[in-house]
Amino acid sequence: MVMKNRIKWSVFLLSLIFGSTVFSCEAAESEVPANASNKIDFVSSRMFNYPILQGRDGNTFFRFAIESTDAVELNEVVLQLSKESVENVDALSLFYTAQDSTFKPTKPFSGSKLADQQDIIFDGGQMLKSGVNYFWLSIDASKKCKLTEEVDFAIKYAKVGKQKIKPAEGLARASYRMGVSVRDHWDDNVHTYRIPGLTTTNKGTLLAIYDVRRERGGDLQGHIDIGLSRSIDGGSTWEPMRIVLDMGEWGGLPQKFNGVSDACILVDKNSEAIYVAGLWMHGVISPEGKWIEGLNEKSNAWNHQWRNKGSQPGFGVKQTSQFIIAKSTDDGKTWGEPVNLTKMCKKEEWWLWAPAPGNGITLKDGTLVFPTQGRNYDGESFSNITYSKDGGKTWITSKQAFSNTTECAVVELEDGSLMLNMRDNRNGSNKGPDNGRAIFTTTDMGEQWTQHPTHHGGLIEPRCMASLHKHLYTDKKGNKKSILFFSNPNSKYKRVKQTIKMSFDGGKTWPEKYWIELDEGRGAGYSCLTSVDEKTIGILYEGSQAHMTFQKVDISKYLD
Repeated sequence: MVMKNRIKWSVFLLSLIFGSTVFSCEAAESEVPANASNKIDFVSSRMFNYPILQGRDGNTFFRFAIESTDAVELNEVVLQLSKESVENVDALSLFYTAQDSTFKPTKPFSGSKLADQQDIIFDGGQMLKSGVNYFWLSIDASKKCKLTEEVDFAIKYAKVGKQKIKPAEGLARASYRMGVSVRDHWDDNVHTYRIPGLTTTNKGTLLAIYDVRRERGGDLQGHIDIGLSRSIDGGSTWEPMRIVLDMGEWGGLPQKFNGVSDACILVDKNSEAIYVAGLWMHGVISPEGKWIEGLNEKSNAWNHQWRNKGSQPGFGVKQTSQFIIAKSTDDGKTWGEPVNLTKMCKKEEWWLWAPAPGNGITLKDGTLVFPTQGRNYDGESFSNITYSKDGGKTWITSKQAFSNTTECAVVELEDGSLMLNMRDNRNGSNKGPDNGRAIFTTTDMGEQWTQHPTHHGGLIEPRCMASLHKHLYTDKKGNKKSILFFSNPNSKYKRVKQTIKMSFDGGKTWPEKYWIELDEGRGAGYSCLTSVDEKTIGILYEGSQAHMTFQKVDISKYLD
């Protein structure tokens, strides 16, 4: 069929982060008739930066549009995969959506194509309407994909009638990082998974922890346990979920009135001990600060430890939420009964003392440190640390680092001081130049805290939990070095653009050229980082594609 009208390819979705990949407008002279009305003007495409999840069918993140001044027939589209991508992809599909809309797989351009070679030919017969026509590419990722590699492809050419429309830079690529859905909606019959923690054991096992919100997605109070997944192959596969903290029907109350949430995991680098701390709420304390009697399975009473007087001064289970901790000595396979640390560490006048979700650390001298948070004598929130100098037998909680802050992360800097990076409630309304994480340091285990130069302004946030991690490695000359990694939603306004940042000077600067955006979509936004090995960072986060998304980043090119 001879094309009667001028055709051009155009961009119709503004880039949120990466923008559009724009190609040259001229096609090869031998492929397009001399008639000026058939000259190709330009080609462009839109990459939605989401992770392609291992073993998942229908990862649909790439869109392009064709504009025509009249109805014509498109009968072939050819994509080219990189050699590495062929191994990471099982199949691809191309869909026609006609108009600008969210993806709906109702009009396949052609059948699904196996990714058994680099050139993927979609041969269909789609009449294009006059105006703009939209197409989406869908990718089925292999269950054996390599997580540190990317799926790399481009539109090579398309055929309209007998014409081959080819961008001059036809091999220009769009690239997607791989990922794993560790937990997602309704896995194991669970409504919601939230609040990630991640660590690497002394044996190299990855341990991922999370809230198991069995009946609904909301925070405490509710039927919530702390679950754990193990990976012994660097995150490629994960064992079935284990439950670490579950208070059951303690005190004769239903499980929905014995929830445990906001867990933090800590590996003792000098022993076989691994600890998981969580916050347990027994029953419900009313907004006025009184424990509600007579609760049963039909009761609808609800309150939260951070709301009004949902947790109060004192130590008892009917007065305040409880800080509990479980221990494993077999690489996270089994866990002991929880121990209650509330009376040991909480000041009686505080309304709340709780773990900060994520992971804890072992200092150079062997001290174990959890990041923690709470509400002081008048209910105002604060962040601090809790530590043990005797291998977890006894614990001490520090003075508050800063107020009106909550979830926090801690690292030991090269000079031996501790840096505490905190979620700041002020950032809920503060979107100006001083929007940013609250950052303080201490040289005496939290007896005194000093404001860091990057406090308020160095690392923006929409008010959300974040992760701070120190990665240790050996350079080519045999010297021990470190890099700080930070992850959070890279926005002042929404929990979008999940991003990893790097600092090579102990947190003084976070150069933009080293930012790695993993997921531009909106999710719950919490994340946790760990070192998988000297050349690889792992992250577990609440992304747009799965409740608990795991990804690995090869950092070898940054190490020297």
